[in-house]
Amino acid sequence: MQIGISGVTPTDIAVKTIKTVLDDYGLSSRYVGYKPQKDLDCVIVTGGDRGVRNYFHKTQDAQVPVLGVGESESSGFLAQIDLKEFSSIVNRIKKLDYETSEFSRIAVKIDGKPAYPVLNDVAVFSSKSAMLMEHVLRVNHEEVWHDSSDGVIISTPIGSSAYSMSAGGPMIFQDSPVFGIVSVNSLDTTRRPLIVHDTSIIEVDDISSRLFCEVVMDGVDRFRINNTLECTKSVPSARVIKIKKDSTAVSALTKKVKLAEDLLNMPPSSKLLLKTLEFEGTMTQRDLVTKTLLPDRTVRLALRHLLDKGYVKKKISMRDSRQKIYEISKT
Repeated sequence: MQIGISGVTPTDIAVKTIKTVLDDYGLSSRYVGYKPQKDLDCVIVTGGDRGVRNYFHKTQDAQVPVLGVGESESSGFLAQIDLKEFSSIVNRIKKLDYETSEFSRIAVKIDGKPAYPVLNDVAVFSSKSAMLMEHVLRVNHEEVWHDSSDGVIISTPIGSSAYSMSAGGPMIFQDSPVFGIVSVNSLDTTRRPLIVHDTSIIEVDDISSRLFCEVVMDGVDRFRINNTLECTKSVPSARVIKIKKDSTAVSALTKKVKLAEDLLNMPPSSKLLLKTLEFEGTMTQRDLVTKTLLPDRTVRLALRHLLDKGYVKKKISMRDSRQKIYEISKT
């Protein structure tokens, strides 16, 4: 059995820990980064859900199944296993005692140029918030609407419970062969989210705003766009190893609904931090300031509120004992 390991660098603490554990169990492994490897049975990816997303952004071969490993006790949807419990599931990997789930990805072209496929969503917004963007939506080359709104989001089933849900979109079960489309805060009060088959060609074009517009890929990277975004189904789908059977699409959606209910009673800054932690995984206070663009004091007060309410817990970083990290509590 050949196992690949992917992480930030070969010398990363999590990568070295996984390598040591696999060696102890007599399993052959090597650091592969993001390079395609045809002889591997699986790839173990560090960094939690965010690490798994980054892996599928950068790899040229998504056919080898991936096991995501986080560095905290909060299990994710893509990465169910934390580093501390990794050794307890190695025998199951050795015996191939696991299930593999396939997650749809969206292939993206920006003004005709291919970008990497996304796992969650791709969105188009004005480069400045609170500024309207005009656009035309076409599905299979037929115009569906001409709209003025804050922007538009196209999501996969697993992405439907992230940004799309916050913007009023439907939650879609993981194995549904569809994509969701949401016009965010449309001036047309009758505008409703759409569900289209994942074989559709989705185009957002005739894009205009007072300032230039940007494509946001999985909430991470931003690319300037002049006129046209094209989205289709990416082949192959992302293959992710599932160890815990209780982490089903239904249970994950249930947690998302509970989280959405809790969000209604929080201050805006706390909402933003909680959604950022839920989407990005474990982060330091400095990371949260950088990601949310909120002032240091606002982030500090929001974290205190989330800690007091039990939504978030604070731990010491395994990478640097001087650093405190924050993550969503399991309960």
